[in-house]
Amino acid sequence: MQELLPIMVVVAGIAAVAVIVLGVISVRSERNLAEERLGRFIDDNNTFSSFLDEPEEEEKPKKEERRALEAIDRAIANRPFAKRWRQQLARADLKLTVAEYAALHVVSVIGFFAVAWFILFRGDLIMSIVAGFIGLFFPRIYVSRATSKRLIRFEQQLPDTLGLWVNALRSGFSVLQAMEAISRDAPEPTATEFRRVVQEVQLGIDVEDALEHLLARVESEDLDLVVTAVNIQREVGGNLAEILETISHTIRERVKLKGEIRVLTSQGRMTGWLISLLPIAVALFLSVVQPGFMNPMFENRMCGWPMLGVGLALIGLGMAAIQKIVNIDI
Repeated sequence: MQELLPIMVVVAGIAAVAVIVLGVISVRSERNLAEERLGRFIDDNNTFSSFLDEPEEEEKPKKEERRALEAIDRAIANRPFAKRWRQQLARADLKLTVAEYAALHVVSVIGFFAVAWFILFRGDLIMSIVAGFIGLFFPRIYVSRATSKRLIRFEQQLPDTLGLWVNALRSGFSVLQAMEAISRDAPEPTATEFRRVVQEVQLGIDVEDALEHLLARVESEDLDLVVTAVNIQREVGGNLAEILETISHTIRERVKLKGEIRVLTSQGRMTGWLISLLPIAVALFLSVVQPGFMNPMFENRMCGWPMLGVGLALIGLGMAAIQKIVNIDI
């Protein structure tokens, strides 16, 4: 029973941290950009505060925690890494601040180290440190994957979105009204992105700037073509419906060709991931089956460290070469 006590403590701690993180994400996902800015405006003018901002007793600890996170967020807001993180979170559509994202890195490192120390490698310090180092990159890998999946869905929906835009313009809608119709009728993530554009314009931001913000959140060459066409039409005039219809046909063919290329290169991409991860998986398996088996590689600086460095470098070069081969620009 005493041997199981540390494991139970670690599992309970990880579960508590997971509940807190999920609670923060769920709370922030319920507040969109317009509600946040409107809330700041109401707080600054002390208007309707008795109806909207009257805190209950059980909400005070949560507000104090939120103030602490906001203080950390303000302290690192102007740092270069904070700007990059903010852009990455926006592209992945994760309702997290930079401070919360930094806290997730810390939680991930502690969680990976604890699981490796108490469960997987059972007291192996070196492998637990390696696991903690891997945990440092886990949130970034998750955000990168979420961004990639979201971008693929957006690009696949873009031809139908342009078709809806063209029909709305031909029905007599303005550009902003057409985007509002897209935000109501289009599937996710297209609806969310166009809803943000409409909200920004309603808050006083220029249409061109709102579209540039959309392009910053969704880094797509097809969307860049659409935004450029809309901006040019606003400056020189012309039939925007016909322009968007032509672009829609071009993008539809490009999406179809990208899908065919993705299918044809799937075997190469899977081979690259398999070859790259197989040595690491074998090393982890041996460390789990026989704790301490890989320790001489880390302890011997004259031979073990160069071998590890050369091996990781060759794995990275091979993975990069395979990805370069299968990544075909259209």
